[in-house]
Amino acid sequence: MDPTSSSSALRWKILRQALLRRSDSQSQAETNRISRKATQGFNLIPCQVVDSSPQSDKSREACVCYTFPITASPKLYLTQRVDNCSDLNDFEISNRYNIDNTGLVCQWPSEEVLAYFCMSQPDRFRDKRVIELGSGYGLAGLVIAAATEASEVVISDGNPQVVNYIKRNIESNSMAFGGTSVKAMELHWNQHELTELTNTFDIIVASDCTFFKEFHKHLARTIKLLFKAKEPSEALFFSPKRGDSLDKFLKEIEDIGLHYVLTENYDAQVWKRHETLVKGDKAWPNYDKNHCYPLLIQITNHI
Repeated sequence: MDPTSSSSALRWKILRQALLRRSDSQSQAETNRISRKATQGFNLIPCQVVDSSPQSDKSREACVCYTFPITASPKLYLTQRVDNCSDLNDFEISNRYNIDNTGLVCQWPSEEVLAYFCMSQPDRFRDKRVIELGSGYGLAGLVIAAATEASEVVISDGNPQVVNYIKRNIESNSMAFGGTSVKAMELHWNQHELTELTNTFDIIVASDCTFFKEFHKHLARTIKLLFKAKEPSEALFFSPKRGDSLDKFLKEIEDIGLHYVLTENYDAQVWKRHETLVKGDKAWPNYDKNHCYPLLIQITNHI
């Protein structure tokens, strides 16, 4: 198979196109074929672009207000990159740290589903120590901090640029967290030492972190290291199947001695929206269950 036509190669072409602004019809057709990016995602948490904060670069960033669909309708304000704003520095950093650049591209739909699911189950997180892996701009972690009374929330990503956005978003929303301790952290899954984090967390959350197969083994190891050693812990991952990528990740989970349960229909509202998209919706014309619908993977240590 020609490597230039593989899914991963075409996804990276999407990112490269943001930099190069290629307009030839062949390139556009290829990226449209593989792109699953939605204009509105699952539309579970109402959001709108508001005026940028004074310190933001208005040509590259936007401030987005997310309104929780719960009592009192609390809000979060996240600074994010606008679409098609990658530059050479983004790719240089990706190469330097051997990380992907997807956290800067947009707020991915699986992250919205994760945030909505966590918001809907506050008792699950109350008084728990929680970490989000591969968080991107940190929507889910910030939602947990603002809506569930968790004792601690660490929002992590391997991309230092993304971590800077997380820090800004924590600062912008600090009044929303009550007594919850919230911090950002640069975390690489291939780190050999996680001394301050080992056996620390009750709950790990992540969305769409299983696409790149070369990261599977390191990700599984990181989950096991972060779990508490002598108490029950769980990881809540939301991820589409994406061919055999999810299956291969779950094999790594089994090989490292952890357990998992896979659930397709885990929330009535998410499932209803999925069924609408399957039938056809102009907001997400390329919607495909295999590549777009996030399954719930509950990983445990069975202590």
